[in-house]
Amino acid sequence: MRVLFINSPKFDYLQDLTYHGLHFLPDRPTVVDYPFHLGFHFEKKRYPCNLGYLPGTLVKSFWQDRRLQNTDLVVVGAAKPDCFRTYLKILPQLPAEVKIIFVDGGDFSAVGGDLKRLHAYPLYEEAIRQRPFDLVFKREYLENTTYESNVVPFPFSFRADYMPSPSAAKQYDVAFWAVESHPIRTKALEILENRFDCTTNGTVKNQVFSKYKRKGKQYLAALQQCKIVLNLRGVGWDTLRYWEVPALGGPLMISQRPQIVIPHNFEHQKHVIFCQDDLADLVDICEYYLHHEAERQAIVEEARVFSQVNHSSIARATQFWTVVQSYFPELFR
Repeated sequence: MRVLFINSPKFDYLQDLTYHGLHFLPDRPTVVDYPFHLGFHFEKKRYPCNLGYLPGTLVKSFWQDRRLQNTDLVVVGAAKPDCFRTYLKILPQLPAEVKIIFVDGGDFSAVGGDLKRLHAYPLYEEAIRQRPFDLVFKREYLENTTYESNVVPFPFSFRADYMPSPSAAKQYDVAFWAVESHPIRTKALEILENRFDCTTNGTVKNQVFSKYKRKGKQYLAALQQCKIVLNLRGVGWDTLRYWEVPALGGPLMISQRPQIVIPHNFEHQKHVIFCQDDLADLVDICEYYLHHEAERQAIVEEARVFSQVNHSSIARATQFWTVVQSYFPELFR
């Protein structure tokens, strides 16, 4: 099976995680990045902008066969203008019988909605005018919302090989290191102001992503040193933090319950703690689990194991491949 993976040369979390995971499937499909994506083969950026990086593949990928005629499956990997410009350029040359999949990792809930946010929606309209997608994997697949039958939920995941080893040593009590991309985040930071150790650990208002002190894999190591980490929605419901924190096996995650469809989602009080939507119980929850370490650690360990099985980039790519097989069994005969 030869998969042509049309990509944005910029980092895109869902695109990059999917590209990584597809290389570890039992079927071993040949995944060809189109165009050649240097960031997939050379670690030029730090975490989390390197989620598609595959060590030791630079030379092999540079010389891969990128002839369009030799394609069994096409993946349009990102809801970004540059990705769609590449796709539209080669679309007339793709074999008529090839199946085309769109991986929509955008923040907006409508399929292709991020292209509207990025003032490039005519690219999406032209793409579906020329040829509707055969299958769409959608990150922000809202609950209680009707999508076409060929649209399936597909949230972020995490890179298991990037996670530091679990550690019992803890430096911070309650942390939420995040920009205020949604009012609920501002509200949480206001609630936590001058509580616990939030002020001293940097859980404060007006954080700026480019000025984060904890960057790259040091950020993951710092999360590992927390007893409790908060997760709250940003522009979209899905966040990398929702998958990072349980996978770490160190901090307990207190989160809003995401209002998107998540296959194999975490369970309240088993893997994570879901707080009330208005955060009315946030402080009480934090206080309870800071003082009940055994309960906290039991949930943390359950979440770590569950995450490894269901939500790593490889597990997510396996789920992707299973859906592809169910929609297009003729490709696997």
